Amino acid sequence: MDATESKTADSTHQPDHLYKGRRASLPLDIVVIGCGLGGLAAAYCLAQAGHKVTILEAAPAIGDVGAGIQASPNVSRLLKRWGLGPHLEELGVKPRNLSIRRWKNDEVVGFTQFGEAFVEKYGSPYYHIHRADFHRMLYAAAEPYCNIRVDCRVVSVDPSKPTMTLASGEIVSADLIIGADGVKSITRECVVGGPDEPRATGDAAYRALIPTEKLLQDDDLKPLVENTESIIWMGPNGHIVGYNIRAKKEYNLVMIHPDGAEGGVESWTAQGNVDRMKESYKGWNTTVQKLLALVPSTLDWKLMDRDPLPSWIHKDGKLVLLGDSCHPMLPYRAQGSAMAIEDAAVLGNIFSHCSDRSQIVPLLYAYESLRYERATATQISSSLNRHIFHHPDGPEQEERDSEMRAAMEDAIRVARGEPSTLVLTGNANQWADKKKSDMQFGYDADEEAEQWWLANGDKLMSFVPLSEAVN
Repeated sequence: MDATESKTADSTHQPDHLYKGRRASLPLDIVVIGCGLGGLAAAYCLAQAGHKVTILEAAPAIGDVGAGIQASPNVSRLLKRWGLGPHLEELGVKPRNLSIRRWKNDEVVGFTQFGEAFVEKYGSPYYHIHRADFHRMLYAAAEPYCNIRVDCRVVSVDPSKPTMTLASGEIVSADLIIGADGVKSITRECVVGGPDEPRATGDAAYRALIPTEKLLQDDDLKPLVENTESIIWMGPNGHIVGYNIRAKKEYNLVMIHPDGAEGGVESWTAQGNVDRMKESYKGWNTTVQKLLALVPSTLDWKLMDRDPLPSWIHKDGKLVLLGDSCHPMLPYRAQGSAMAIEDAAVLGNIFSHCSDRSQIVPLLYAYESLRYERATATQISSSLNRHIFHHPDGPEQEERDSEMRAAMEDAIRVARGEPSTLVLTGNANQWADKKKSDMQFGYDADEEAEQWWLANGDKLMSFVPLSEAVN
């Protein structure tokens, strides 16, 4: 099959609100491998840029997988731009603040305002949302403009042609392949040149959802729903994250624990053992114990790490990686899906300028140059939180808590309308680090791509034949 069988991007129903109405004068046949959040976002953005897009998904059907994830302002501004704002408002929850607490006594040692303060500062809200709801939103946005093929497992890729061979034996060809096939990526191996095994972090994550109606029946748990906070309980060798999703109908728990407590696998769907889960947090505060008592079942996700790649682009220039396939994120900073969505936005924006096949490679390197440093820095920042959150009680923990308390007191002063009195760069509460938060949450992927083109676009036009440039 040739990818030209995909739905064309010049449909009369095609919106023109992205990229200032700009579309590629040379539509490419692009295949996206993987129908996750990053794959769907990439397909949507590339279709908006004027290209013909096919998604190949290995699963026989699109399932309701996952639990809560976070859509910070750097993501929500893109989703709103794509017309998904009403869906975010309906299905998401906007936390008022982040509360960081001690494992033993539930003492609040860290605090960062979210809510309207984030909207005022970064121009878009912070949302908590169920991954399945997020996926459905993106699927509904992308599906009218691309061909989504399920039960199409890619077993091999020839990046030089480029072609993909499916498990059925079918060969699919394209002008360009986007590898959005996640942490177990076949396309990553093509770019690396062989197997690229992950390494164990020593952590795993239990995940669970609790109906909030159960929390509202308990006076100690009721505030977790009513106060709409994002909470992190820090403890020895582990931490717990809790927040509301699905219009406050469900409470999401992510419980990081030493992997030795239960041998897990790198999967979102591996079942965990509830009794072992409870044992992992024995001695933690009453609020945590009451929450765990409400968990009927849990998933256990083995957390694996991979080093940043030297490049995301295959040497033949017809295959590029996106999202977890090139920069998998540990969950300690809640930016994994954000980086994939940003990748997609930049890729679509840059490829809206495509007017000649000779531009494909330079445009791919433009995408990488725009995204590589930011994604790599976010990987490092995510790993740092693992170290910060998991101190055993002692001098390092006390120093960490003291830093966080100072930032909390400063945040309370600011909330009262008083000026900030501290320089919080490098604070143990990374959300309180103003410089870091401004870089993370103030980022606009489209604006970055537009500015890059203003500075560098003329150089790329040198790749366009003169006759075509004149026309």
